Amino acid sequence: MSFNSIVKKISQEQFFMLSILLVNGGNYLYNLLLGRILGPTQFADAAILITLLLVLSFVGMTFQIVTAKYAVLFEQNMLHNFLNFIFKNALYIGVFLGILVVVFSKQLQVLFNTKTATMFVVFGVGLPLYFIMSINRGLYQGKNKLTNLSKTYYFEMFCRLLLTIGMLYMLPEMETSIVIAIGIFISFFFGLIPFQKTIIDKADVDEANLLEKKPIIIFFALTAFYELTQIIINNSDILLVKHYFDNTQAGLYASLALIGRVVYFVAWMFVMLLLPKVIQQKKDGVDTLPILLKYVMYIVILSTVIILGAFLFPELVVKLMFGEKYLPIAFLLWKYALATSIFAVANIFAYYFLSINQYIPVVISAFLGMTQIILIIMFHDSLEQVVLMQILTMVILLLFQLIYFLANHFRNPKLKHTN
Repeated sequence: MSFNSIVKKISQEQFFMLSILLVNGGNYLYNLLLGRILGPTQFADAAILITLLLVLSFVGMTFQIVTAKYAVLFEQNMLHNFLNFIFKNALYIGVFLGILVVVFSKQLQVLFNTKTATMFVVFGVGLPLYFIMSINRGLYQGKNKLTNLSKTYYFEMFCRLLLTIGMLYMLPEMETSIVIAIGIFISFFFGLIPFQKTIIDKADVDEANLLEKKPIIIFFALTAFYELTQIIINNSDILLVKHYFDNTQAGLYASLALIGRVVYFVAWMFVMLLLPKVIQQKKDGVDTLPILLKYVMYIVILSTVIILGAFLFPELVVKLMFGEKYLPIAFLLWKYALATSIFAVANIFAYYFLSINQYIPVVISAFLGMTQIILIIMFHDSLEQVVLMQILTMVILLLFQLIYFLANHFRNPKLKHTN
């Protein structure tokens, strides 16, 4: 069988899954190379920038999810009006948050014990681009144009990887955190390729297709709230460790987090496939439960393999990924992977309910996100204790999600008439 015939048999969904695996591999390579080149102390500053991007990504992901949902529900003129509305607001919010980051760059430097404030200035300037990039991706996601969606991730990842590593070697006199910030900023431009011009085309005023903004704003606010709670759960530990521990310990913990979160990054691939399908099936009156269970099964299998690998070969994994300097953290690898895996499974349930307009899991996640922060603030005598607090929080979160899911399922077995 020829290569071309094999390629033709690959569906868009399979291509997207392979693409996301490759992109996540590239992003991992990016972090691993930074860890090896910089060492634990300097890597701590780099990890703050990467984590800050993840923290602010709750807004970007909100724009992407909202755009994906209404790209499924709206067509033609109504969709065009919606895109104009969401683009304008993304630009406003991006500029506002960017200005905040630039204005408070000195305070951020003091808060996170970084060598320079310039890294935050460069980062802040790029935020409007990040949100526009999210809308572009959301439109591709909602319209199920997964090949073009994959390309946006390819271009962003390869640009960030090649440019950042190249600049670190070609400009050794420049502060490494500034180099990393520049790489992130320029990669946003590449993440816009291919760009859909319909997003910025001027909308024609059509009285018959006036946009009802209230339900969009409500869904946006609820999604943003959930994304924020997810980011708090997934990233507050790195920020708190950077605050409470020295740079070497923080750098070691950052490497642990990057290795342990591989399951979460791959699980996000399934979330992106799940969301538009559930919305479309609910629109068509089709039972959405089977597709949820399919993706939960995928993540459970994936998580089990990763946890076993981290438990059986922790030192080998750390050596291969970051090098011998990071071996002191190896004993915590399987525990961190366990916490992340539990969160990934709980997250699938939460996004499922979000897509069918059930918002109680959002409140549950917010409560548990704050609980995790409080527990780490109270119990941080060692890095192991920080990880144990996360495992405890994630177990409680998953139990809540399962109880809520089972209660809804028995009350309404098909969950397809939920409003």
